[in-house]
Amino acid sequence: MRPLRVVVTGSECTGKTTLARALAKRFGAPWVPEFCRGWQDAKGAPLEAGDVAPIARGQVAVAVAAEAAARELVVLDTDLLSTVVYARHYYGACPGWVEDAARARLADLYLLCAPDLPWTADGIRDRGKAREEMHRLFAEELARAGARVTPVSGLGPARGDEAAAAVARSLARRSPGARSAG
Repeated sequence: MRPLRVVVTGSECTGKTTLARALAKRFGAPWVPEFCRGWQDAKGAPLEAGDVAPIARGQVAVAVAAEAAARELVVLDTDLLSTVVYARHYYGACPGWVEDAARARLADLYLLCAPDLPWTADGIRDRGKAREEMHRLFAEELARAGARVTPVSGLGPARGDEAAAAVARSLARRSPGARSAG
């Protein structure tokens, strides 16, 4: 059986990377970083519509590799549904094959992070004043895809505990003997 795929998603600066890493550590599972960030760092220039396809291929490749190494769970810091949302937002469209692949690779659980954490500019993030709008776009796309979504909000340990409880419930649904977060 393939591992449970959990995606931490949402608008910019909502603690996705921190939460994804913490969940992976808590459950002893592989963590898949956001491919786009490494792509942009390597490119050294602003992203363009032509970057969507290679970013999508790269995100799938790192996810597939982590899934192959995982036993019961893999935690992803974003997936192709995020690529779809951002491609549409920034470029007005997303390649059809990316949209199809996003639905074909739909995760078992999406943790949709609320934009309730303080904004931190870092040279890449540019939607500080549009986080609510982006959150809405993520929620709409997840609903369109028929994804299983658990909203995650709050500050400090409460945010991580809420997310871990959702992961533990998903693991328990798959296997009655699954271990819980410790």
